[in-house]
Amino acid sequence: NAGRYRCPSTQQGYSPFSTWTRGLAWVMLGYAELMEWVHALSEEEFELFDGRDEVLNQFRRAAEAACDFYIEHTPIDGIPFWDTGAPGLAQLSGWQDRPSDPFNDIEPIDSSAAAIAAQGLIRLGSVLTQLGDTSGGKRYSQAGLTVLRTLLSPPYLNDDDSHQGLLWHAVYHRPRGWDHIPAGRRIPCGESCLWGDYHLLEVGVQLQRMAPPGETPHRFFT
Repeated sequence: NAGRYRCPSTQQGYSPFSTWTRGLAWVMLGYAELMEWVHALSEEEFELFDGRDEVLNQFRRAAEAACDFYIEHTPIDGIPFWDTGAPGLAQLSGWQDRPSDPFNDIEPIDSSAAAIAAQGLIRLGSVLTQLGDTSGGKRYSQAGLTVLRTLLSPPYLNDDDSHQGLLWHAVYHRPRGWDHIPAGRRIPCGESCLWGDYHLLEVGVQLQRMAPPGETPHRFFT
């Protein structure tokens, strides 16, 4: 109530000491969008702070730390498990060195985290390029495009007209067991959630706006 820090906690992650990947993805996207916004403001807007560049640098450190952690703790196609500390990962030797498998019987993949993260990576890459860091910009943009390429292909993009979702293999709330487990399987798979479908559409719009020369990317404030 007083605003003081009490202790680490989690609601949808495995534990307070592991990383729930959809939460991580929202950090990635949130700081990248804040960087876009701050970069578009005038220097006069930051008279009460230490200047626009200092604010940008603080947001950049947070965005890069989150994005680097995501890249390092995700299979090579960019689609993460639902939590980086999920206990079953100990049984999946070498999972970081191969593509994700939503049909494994140990721990669920979360495509919704990937859709949010893809947008965050691409946005961070774009704003770093605008700030003159073309190498860093390319690194994050390419990582985001790798994630998106995976999501727009089987087995993640829905190709079943009888299913209302767009993006398959999302996890909503693993600790409370709210996710559908198909018959004959041991873990959730094959379902969609609002977060994944929405952010897949948003990153698609973003990419469309970036493709034509001279177009301004889709941003929350323009």
